[in-house]
Amino acid sequence: MAPASPLSRQFRHPPRAYVGLAATLLLGGCGPAPAALSGGSPRALPLPPGIRVAFNHRSDGRYRSPISGQWRQGDDLEALLLESIREARQEILVAVQELSLPAVAEVLAERHRQGVRVRVVLENNYSTPWSQQHPADLPPHQRQRQQQLAALGHGDAIAVLQRAGVPVLDDTADGSRGSGLMHHKFLVVDGRVVVTGSANFSPSCIHGDAGAPSTRGNVNHLLRFDSPALAGVFAGEFARLWGDGPGGQPDSRFGLAKEGGGAQVVDVAGTSVEVLFAPHRRRDPNHGLAWLETKLATTNRRLDLALFVFSGQNLADRLQELHGRGVKLRLLADPGFANRAFSETLDLLGVTLPDQDCKIEGGNRAWSAPLEGVGTPQLASGDKLHHKFAVLDGREVITGSFNWSPSASFQNDETLLLIRSPLLARHFEAEVDRLWRGAELGVSGRLARRMEQRRRTCGSGTQRATKTAPAPAVKTTIR
Repeated sequence: MAPASPLSRQFRHPPRAYVGLAATLLLGGCGPAPAALSGGSPRALPLPPGIRVAFNHRSDGRYRSPISGQWRQGDDLEALLLESIREARQEILVAVQELSLPAVAEVLAERHRQGVRVRVVLENNYSTPWSQQHPADLPPHQRQRQQQLAALGHGDAIAVLQRAGVPVLDDTADGSRGSGLMHHKFLVVDGRVVVTGSANFSPSCIHGDAGAPSTRGNVNHLLRFDSPALAGVFAGEFARLWGDGPGGQPDSRFGLAKEGGGAQVVDVAGTSVEVLFAPHRRRDPNHGLAWLETKLATTNRRLDLALFVFSGQNLADRLQELHGRGVKLRLLADPGFANRAFSETLDLLGVTLPDQDCKIEGGNRAWSAPLEGVGTPQLASGDKLHHKFAVLDGREVITGSFNWSPSASFQNDETLLLIRSPLLARHFEAEVDRLWRGAELGVSGRLARRMEQRRRTCGSGTQRATKTAPAPAVKTTIR
C-alpha cells in the first residue's frame, strides 16, 4: 500500500471524524470534465445529476477500515450511509435485512433524540440484539455471525436502537412467521434522498470480518438518489411494511400480502428510473423474473452481469437466445452459489450437476456449447460476490436487492431498479472490468472437483419431476 498522503495522516486517529469529507472524496459528483471513456480512471467518469454510486472493492479509491484500522482499497459504503442520515431534519425510513453497524445505529439514535422521526424495518432473523442471544440457541451461521460481531468490540447496533427508543419492527409484524426474506436494502431521508443497492448494513457486507484481516467484505455497491419523486415511491413501499407500526393495528404487510403491483417510473433530474417491488404471485405478469426477462430481451450488442444468485431458468433461456443472435455476454458469478446444483450458471457452462440427493432439476437445460464469457472472481475466503446487477448495451443498469431467483420473485420483499443512463452504466461496466481481471473462466477447479465427487456418488443422477430452487439455502448464507 502506498504511504498515506498528508490529508490521510491528518485523519489517522479519529477515523469517524472525516466521514462527510471521505464520502465527498470517494464518491465524487457529476463534474463537467470527464476522463477519457476508454482507459481512464472509473472515479474520473462523470455521473448523471442527482445520482451517486459507491463500490466497496473499487481499485481506484481507498479508506481506513473501521474493522482493521488499516487503509484499504474501495469506497466506504458506511460513510455514505452516515452522511445521508446526518442530513436528516424530519424523517428517516430504514428497511434492510440486517443492521449491525453500531455507528449507523448510534447516528440513528442521535437523530431520534433530536426529534427526527426514525423508523426501522428488519428481517426477523436480525431483529433481536445479538448480545441477548445464547449461542447454543443459534444455527451455525447465526452463531458465527454473533462471534464476529462480538469480536468487533463496537457494541450491539439493535441494542443501541432499543435503548434510544427508536421504533423497530420486523416481518413478523403481520402476524406471520415472516416473509420468505425481508430482503430490502434502502434508506429514505426527509422525503428527498434514497440510498439503496446490494449491501446490507453490516460489517461483513461492507468492510470485512473481525479477526480475518484478508477479508474486505462482500463485494457490494450503494446508490444515492436525490429525488423527491423517487423517495415518494420508496416511502410508499415502506408504508406497506410499517402499517401502524409497533403497538398499532396489525396492518403491516409483507411478502405476498402486499399484493404486488407493477413497475413505477420516475424522472431523477433527467434520468429515467424504473422501480419494481417484489414479491408477486406466480400468475401475476408483473413478477420480477418476467420483468427481468423483458428487459434483457431488449439487449442488442452486449450484456454484462455480476450476480450473487442466478437460479431463474427463464433468464438462462433468454441469455441463450441473446447469445444465439450475437449479443456478447459476460457473466461474473459468486464462486459459492455458481457451483450449486440449482444454479443457472451451470447451464451456461454446459454442465448438469446432480444435487446432494443425486437428483437433477426438472426442466434443466444445459447449453450444448458452453459460453466462454462465464467467470468466478478471485475473492478472499469468506467474502462473496454480492452484486445483483446487469448492464445492457452500455446504456441501462439493472440493480437492487433482488437476487435472480424464484425466491426473490415469489416470496421475498425486494427492490428492482432499471436506470437508463449511459453515464452510470460506465461505472458498472468498470466494476465488471475490475472483477473480470483475474477471474477464473469456464469450469473452475472448485466446480471440477464437485463434478467428479458427484459423478462417483451419483453417476449421471436422476431427473426430478419439477424444477426447484431451495430458498432456505439462500436464507442461511446471505449476509
